[in-house]
Amino acid sequence: MKLSFLKTRTANQVKKNKSVRKSTDYKKAETIGILFSVEDRRKHDEVKDFVQKLQQDGKKVQVLEFLPEKKENYEFMFDFFTLKDISFWGKIESSKTLKFSDTPFDYLFCLDTKLNPMVSYVLARSKSKCRVGKYFEDAKSLFEFMIDSNGSTKGLIDGMYKYTQQLN
Repeated sequence: MKLSFLKTRTANQVKKNKSVRKSTDYKKAETIGILFSVEDRRKHDEVKDFVQKLQQDGKKVQVLEFLPEKKENYEFMFDFFTLKDISFWGKIESSKTLKFSDTPFDYLFCLDTKLNPMVSYVLARSKSKCRVGKYFEDAKSLFEFMIDSNGSTKGLIDGMYKYTQQLN
């Protein structure tokens, strides 16, 4: 029941979110958000490496992860939210998640190879200038820039980094 309310809220957020969307020259971009769902240690390490690469480029990076039930929060490095942070009516009640979605990042990278409703809601609510993610036919309203990747998180990260660097 909670997820059906969340899907309705997501659709409403897509319609009502009037944030100005544009792609910024990567060299001029200052702030980057990273959003992903926890899966395994490998994905965690790939995200960590990506954060380091972006920081070496001089970017200020914030990370938010969705932590599903029965998944481990490796190293507790990143802010996170869980299903418990969603009310019965599908409203996010996590102040960290709300603050993250209200931040107007130059780029917001979604590192999921399969979207879930919680991540979709954060994307729909996001004030980011350019939301970048994997190509999903039914999620075109959630992204300004979509990458067709081979299915692995590493491949998605490499594609996002390569193509956003070419934007100017």
